[in-house]
Amino acid sequence: MINHRCAVLGKPIAHSLSPVLHNAAYASLGLHDWSYDRYEVGEDDLDGFLKNLDPTWAGLSLTMPLKRTIQPYGRPTNLWARELNVANTAIFDWSHPIDDPQWAHGRPQIKLFNTDVIGIQLAFDHANRELGLHHRPDRAGTALIIGNGNTATSAVAACCMMQEIGHIIVAARHPGKNAALLPLASKYLTDHAPYEEIDMADDGRLTAAAQGATYVINTIPGHAADGIAATLDGALQTASASGLLLDVVYDPRPTRLMAAWRNHGGHAIGGEEMLLYQALIQVLLMTGIWDNDPPSDADDRIQDTTTEDDQLEIAMRNALEEAL
Repeated sequence: MINHRCAVLGKPIAHSLSPVLHNAAYASLGLHDWSYDRYEVGEDDLDGFLKNLDPTWAGLSLTMPLKRTIQPYGRPTNLWARELNVANTAIFDWSHPIDDPQWAHGRPQIKLFNTDVIGIQLAFDHANRELGLHHRPDRAGTALIIGNGNTATSAVAACCMMQEIGHIIVAARHPGKNAALLPLASKYLTDHAPYEEIDMADDGRLTAAAQGATYVINTIPGHAADGIAATLDGALQTASASGLLLDVVYDPRPTRLMAAWRNHGGHAIGGEEMLLYQALIQVLLMTGIWDNDPPSDADDRIQDTTTEDDQLEIAMRNALEEAL
């Protein structure tokens, strides 16, 4: 009998691998009365979906276009949910529901979290440990972020929390469109000029930024970065790629950009790593293993890790690899 329900909402949603990850986690934890599903819910559908939930619902994962739409329904609880006004996780507390005739079973307290930022941090941390790479926490490194949409905002936040990064370059398809990026970098980085924005179409500046970057994060979806891959593939014929690339795309796997980066000596990881770690934190929150505010810094998350967490991560990773 299912007593605890969770799901991922978004539109489109059929491609989501979140059920694979969360259900593998429940099996690993021995939570046989927990289930996790997916529902196609758009912005106009969210209100009705929420108001018909019953107390068996423990939490939701939110993907596009709902990460901002969820905001009026809950309280931003961790640093990045508050700072970015974007949440990908909703946790329900039914202990004292508010009597509201619009809600079928009363209105629960809803806590909102952003686990995307720490998901990016932990993806880099895991890759660095696997590769034996060590960076000094001196803010001497540079991060190149390709794209300036919503995912780029989470990427900038993650880079701000990485002690090795002191300068962020954003290669934008529409320079100036995301006004949140400069203030975000300026708030958390101490350098007098921590943020720079370049035009993605400027091949020369893009290539130079990529060559000098400690980390590169591609945030543009699908095959949109194939042209950049071709540009870098040609430009790096006489130079190597020394940084670590995270491409948020995980289909195809590897992407053309990842392949080009690796062809020139760089290391690259796919979006499944970010997906894994943001989902891991969600599981810890939804099941109550972590009761409240998760660490906003990956270093704190690693210090707090337990053997149970390690086993959980392995189970989720194995399920994800099998699904891919």
